[in-house]
Amino acid sequence: MSCNKKHIPEIGRGCIFCDCGDEIEARASEGCYKLHETNWLEEYPDNIPTDIYEVRFKNTRRSYYQNVNNLDLKRGDIVAVEAQPGHDIGIVSLTGDMVAKQMRRVGFNPHNGEFKKIYRKARPYDIERWQEAIALEHETMIASRQIAADMGLNMKIGDVEYQGDKLKAIFYYIADERVDFRELIKVFAERFHIRIEMKQIGARQEAGRIGGIGACGRELCCASWMSSFSSVTTNAARMQEISLNPQKLAGQCSKLKCCLMYEYDVYADARRTIPRLREPLQTLDGEYFLIKIDPLAGTMSFSTSKNSIANLTTLPVSRVKEIIALNRAGQKAETLVGEGQEEVVEEPTYRSEEDSITRFDNKSKRSKRNKRRGDKESKEGKKSKENKEGKEGKDAKEVADSKEPKEGKDAKEPREQREPKEGREKREGREPKESREGREKRQPREPKQPREPKENREPREPKEGREPRERRGRNGRGRRNGGERNGEQGREQGREQGGERNTERNTERNAERNAQGGNTANKE
Repeated sequence: MSCNKKHIPEIGRGCIFCDCGDEIEARASEGCYKLHETNWLEEYPDNIPTDIYEVRFKNTRRSYYQNVNNLDLKRGDIVAVEAQPGHDIGIVSLTGDMVAKQMRRVGFNPHNGEFKKIYRKARPYDIERWQEAIALEHETMIASRQIAADMGLNMKIGDVEYQGDKLKAIFYYIADERVDFRELIKVFAERFHIRIEMKQIGARQEAGRIGGIGACGRELCCASWMSSFSSVTTNAARMQEISLNPQKLAGQCSKLKCCLMYEYDVYADARRTIPRLREPLQTLDGEYFLIKIDPLAGTMSFSTSKNSIANLTTLPVSRVKEIIALNRAGQKAETLVGEGQEEVVEEPTYRSEEDSITRFDNKSKRSKRNKRRGDKESKEGKKSKENKEGKEGKDAKEVADSKEPKEGKDAKEPREQREPKEGREKREGREPKESREGREKRQPREPKQPREPKENREPREPKEGREPRERRGRNGRGRRNGGERNGEQGREQGREQGGERNTERNTERNAERNAQGGNTANKE
């Protein structure tokens, strides 16, 4: 593929399609498909020449085919292989000696001892038809789910895979019970015009086909390398001393995690050396009850209380066996811990380290941050103490100044001490209210007579000398107009009154002046 343009890979098949040139091309994309494997014998020459190749299809479906035409095939080639009916398109995923090892690991057995054939390398026409089939898968899955729900079938269609020539499709479904889907196949054939194959899978196979990230942060085992599934029980969790918490033990498939069985054999072998205890250990100090076991470390922890972990003491298996032998002989051990051994008392922890959100943080960085915070807090504490001391000193001075007797004008005479309340005369206040019992009961009000509707009322006659009022608007314009009129009337009245007062004052002043002028004339 000579195109430099970035294309989005097809996750289900693990390939990239390019239609930039005259003909459509396709190539394998490493790392974006399920059940990825590394051929660690690829660089070495083949010890046993073989014509069997592993070919992968959508998600986790793989099969083994024979190169009958002696084609020059290598890992990543897109080939057309035999199917019933027609042909299918797949990608070569494994060659050489690793094919036989993989077949032995998976347990593959060819049908009737014959392998299906590899016809040819895929041509542009095959790749174009293959791409069209891939584009129909999602729509077909949604429509098939709706049809199954309308027919009332207790099943879930998890995935649809079209064959490379668009003649057939495989419907993967999950069901807890046996489902009669004969009518469903007829409806599918009429709706999609293809040949139908129904394949039932379990919850773990569905999780592998969908893929995802596990609680460990890595890709799901069923999607990356696991092809065969073994049954997992809660006995595996008990054997490894894991708390029976369904939220932590269950995976994305809502079943018990497959990784619980990875170390089951190691723990089973380690538990053979640990004695079984049905009764507490008897010592002169008292009885000790078994709390927990660490099979890999070979230790057992005991407590003085049966229902708590107070005074938890950890002992090696050899010391536990010695105490058990003494108890069976009818004797009690002097101490729980033997001679030459240090007693290790574990304090109970009420917070699990797994649930801590800071368990991945660097402790050195945290200590530096804590030191800086402590220095800042100490500086702030010193400043606050100095401010408090200064404020307290000021307050003390003000209190002392207020307590000192003042001299001069500012000094106030001491108030006369009031007489005690007993010697005071009682103020004449209001008369005591009558008690509620003594009050006369109020007579009930007469009911109001209903008014006549406005339509039946007679219109009022306007009074003489008054102008009809203007209707008030919603915005209160009538009030504003009325206020302006009242203000103008008040101003006119004030002017008239002021003019009358001014005329009276002028007449008085003129009379005084005339009288004064007449007196001066008489004197002369």
